[in-house]
Amino acid sequence: MKLMEKAPAKINLALDVLYKRPDQYHEVEMVMTTVDLADRIELEERKSNEIKIFSHNRFVPDDERNLAYQAASLLKERCRVKQGVSIKIEKNIPVAAGLAGGSSDAAATLRGLNRLWKLGLSLDELAELGSEIGSDVSFCVYGGTAIATGRGEKIEHLSSPPKCWVVLAKPTLGVSTADVYRRLDLTKAKHPDIKKMIEAIQSGDYQGVCANMGNVLESVTLSMYPEVLHIKEQMKKFGADAVLMSGSGPTVFGLVEYDSRMHRVYNGLRGFCEQVHAVRLLGERTTLE
Repeated sequence: MKLMEKAPAKINLALDVLYKRPDQYHEVEMVMTTVDLADRIELEERKSNEIKIFSHNRFVPDDERNLAYQAASLLKERCRVKQGVSIKIEKNIPVAAGLAGGSSDAAATLRGLNRLWKLGLSLDELAELGSEIGSDVSFCVYGGTAIATGRGEKIEHLSSPPKCWVVLAKPTLGVSTADVYRRLDLTKAKHPDIKKMIEAIQSGDYQGVCANMGNVLESVTLSMYPEVLHIKEQMKKFGADAVLMSGSGPTVFGLVEYDSRMHRVYNGLRGFCEQVHAVRLLGERTTLE
């Protein structure tokens, strides 16, 4: 038997870091939503009892470093499944971009194997398993729009933000999340107003969403990588309504309400940035269907 599962990218509309915990993780508060840029995961039963990863993207590991592999391995162990699986990953989300591509692949693998192996687990149970794999996996199991707290694994669902275009641009450089967190000085950081962002989303206020976008990690990454700052400045110049870096970077995204302006922003960025995507905001939750 074979089945497909979509793994959409996420963006942070607001990301705040509150403090460093005794377990060395950071306590965060984030408003996240999904966009219509997705990897495709194909799962197929194997006669042997092993997990195999296949991908045409040379940056995707095909062993236990891969989060989808870890998801399959964890589910096999916890549910005592004596069956192997082939996991084919078609990458559309840029790798190491701050868009949770790897986490979303892991979440899609959990959802898909739950069906393939007829395990009957709920989304809540899958999200709990996901939290053992990575901080963003729990959110990606549900998708939609949510406020994430703790180290990112505690999820509280929100209604979908107002519909708009999201233009994503990723420069050809890698950002070390650990480095960004190491350089983060919380005493000097500019903290976004998470409460106001939630109010804007709940009331369907597009201008309010744009006005309250913020990412406490952004100033750190921009000071380390001038290319990211350049993309942000250009995106504003081309007419995006609001511009922010996603996660620890390096991807920058802009919200654009109207089609005509979206084309202007997209075409302007294509002139100097290789990986540019114009997609719709999804914002709706996954179901187990």
